[in-house]
Amino acid sequence: MPVLVTAAGERAGVCFLEFFASAIRNPHTRRAYARAAGDFLAWSAGVGVTSITAVQPLHVAAWIERQTQTLSAPTVKQQLAALRHLFDWLVMGQIVPHNPAASVRGPSHTTKKGKTPVLDATEARQLLDSIDVTTPIGLRDRALIALMVFSFARIGAALTMRVDDVYSQQRRVWVRLHEKGGKFHAMPCHHTLEAYLNAYFEGTGIANEPKGPLFRTIARGTGQLSATPLPQANAYAMVRRRAAAAGIDTAIGNHTFRATGITTYLKNGGTLENAAAMANHASTRTTQLYDRRRDDMSLDEVERIHV
Repeated sequence: MPVLVTAAGERAGVCFLEFFASAIRNPHTRRAYARAAGDFLAWSAGVGVTSITAVQPLHVAAWIERQTQTLSAPTVKQQLAALRHLFDWLVMGQIVPHNPAASVRGPSHTTKKGKTPVLDATEARQLLDSIDVTTPIGLRDRALIALMVFSFARIGAALTMRVDDVYSQQRRVWVRLHEKGGKFHAMPCHHTLEAYLNAYFEGTGIANEPKGPLFRTIARGTGQLSATPLPQANAYAMVRRRAAAAGIDTAIGNHTFRATGITTYLKNGGTLENAAAMANHASTRTTQLYDRRRDDMSLDEVERIHV
């Protein structure tokens, strides 16, 4: 518990903990907000603030200005959002009289293209083909990467899937992705993804455990799948390891495959509107951040510079 919260009394401490336990459902958001709140309150204590009830807009503004010197604008904006939401909750709980972060402006930030590294279709195929699928871990890794490429799945949505989220409908195999906010998004499978998922089921036997996690860790010393869901950090380490083994130099991450799938779909004549629906984006403006077709154009134009 931060010192400034403890100084405000027991009721403030309970209200502070309730914010993270009750008001935020997404575990990634909860961790990010808790880190931001902890850093801000520790800094505030260091500059002489005696209690969370004594925090003023000037303190928030000074901390945000300090953060902009070392962190990116989107990160600082997220931290400011964390403070605003926290103090809104404390106002409702009658712990503080007003929200000191409400009037503070964050750094400006606009972008028309995402920063996620993207593979071209040849590299994506090279990566998938390089995986040894004679083992359960190989079958799992190929199925997970293919799911992200061919269904535009977020890594978080993929890793929370259960075995019965792969099902048959209208003579096709479908996947049901567990999206943010407890929502579900169903997609028919590309024939390649369908083949990889079927091979994964046949090679591991997990089809007999419909309520178990779809993607799992490997039990230590056995080489076989465990009953534990694969953590996101493990998935990140896996894709970096697989890319290195395939001879791919691009510093990819989990989100690379979502961007790769969307860009490849658009290159092959798909529409932005359908891409947004397939990616479960509320707006095509979000989908445009994943559209990296102009990267090829830029490279071609750069090569026109002859010296």
